[in-house]
Amino acid sequence: MSRADQTETVRREAPADVLREPPSRDRGAGTRGMRRLVVEQRVLRVLRWVTIAVLVVITLFPFYYMLMMSFVPIQELLLDPGMLLPPLESLTLGTYQNVLRPLSQGGQGFARFMANSFLVSAAATILTLILVIPGAYAVSRLRFPGRAQLGAVFLAVYLFPAIIIAIPLFVGFSALGIRESLVGLVLVYIALTIPVSIYLLRSYFDTIPASIDEAARIDGASRMQIMRHITIPLARPTIISTALWIFMIAWNEFLFALLFLVTQRDLWTVSLGLSQLADGIEVSKTVLMAGSVLLTVPVVVLYALAERGLTEGLTSGADKG
Repeated sequence: MSRADQTETVRREAPADVLREPPSRDRGAGTRGMRRLVVEQRVLRVLRWVTIAVLVVITLFPFYYMLMMSFVPIQELLLDPGMLLPPLESLTLGTYQNVLRPLSQGGQGFARFMANSFLVSAAATILTLILVIPGAYAVSRLRFPGRAQLGAVFLAVYLFPAIIIAIPLFVGFSALGIRESLVGLVLVYIALTIPVSIYLLRSYFDTIPASIDEAARIDGASRMQIMRHITIPLARPTIISTALWIFMIAWNEFLFALLFLVTQRDLWTVSLGLSQLADGIEVSKTVLMAGSVLLTVPVVVLYALAERGLTEGLTSGADKG
């Protein structure tokens, strides 16, 4: 039977309602549905960009206003408190000079505060990493009783508020004679950041196949050689992000800095100095904003410098995988 005959046979045997053309009402409903779908897609496309723009403005506007106020003389700000775009010729660096100058020269001494904060934060970051990297590796690779519950213990320790250990540390450091010193502050920040740092690194070490360690051990490598030449390079992105987190905690911490160093102005950190500016009646808001910028910028710069290390580490890990 030819194809034309088959088609004619199907046409004769098929029910009449199957061969009937769809009614015009159904075609109209389908057309309206397509138009509604197109309209919805266009509206959602516009709403997506509107939402992104609103979120960007909400996020960046406080930083822009803080930065703008830090460069405007207080006289200009008092004349026009609502200004958003100050004239370029009115911008000045006098507020930053006031904030950074020593107290003996009429300034606020922020240069000294920032140096103290950087010293404390860098020391706490380096010492914490030296302690937590082998600790996290041991928890991830070695087998010992209670290993499975150790991660929950680390998180439980972090959930306790820091104020609980403030009084015991105050009494203990006073007895040791290191309470009013930067060394005591470094020890406090190490104690505060070790639990979460071990938890973060241990979680990443668990994702590195143990077969790599076994292959290295067959080749004669020791535990330390495996950790130094294999595990740490593979975990470099997580180590960098953990280091940034520790640095931020130490840089922005205020409670223990106030508790231990309030009577030693030369040892103040930048967060403690900023609280002094906020409480000072004679300190203008433009100087306060300049201090806030100095507190914020180092962390932003550090993130920008570490971004390359994070991406390069991820890329190298992908190549090795």
